[in-house]
Amino acid sequence: MKLSVKGFGIATGLIFGCGLLFITWWIILFEGQTGDTTLIGRVYLGYSISWGGSFFGLLWGLVDGFIGGAIFAWLYNCFSGVTKTQDLQDTA
Repeated sequence: MKLSVKGFGIATGLIFGCGLLFITWWIILFEGQTGDTTLIGRVYLGYSISWGGSFFGLLWGLVDGFIGGAIFAWLYNCFSGVTKTQDLQDTA
């Protein structure tokens, strides 16, 4: 079976971006906003545990998740050993 590189990238980007957004909202809900620099904030410019920072995290997560997912799907397709002729025979 062959993975769609674009489809897998979009799916992982959405999961990672929305996950970071909702985790940030969860922290704000129970602990409040902080201006402290987090480890993620050092990697993702603009991210902080705040309402505005959560949307920066969403955008960075979408991009980062898409790139990571696309690379994973591409590598999977390269190493799975599936050729186009095998793929056509499987569908028939």
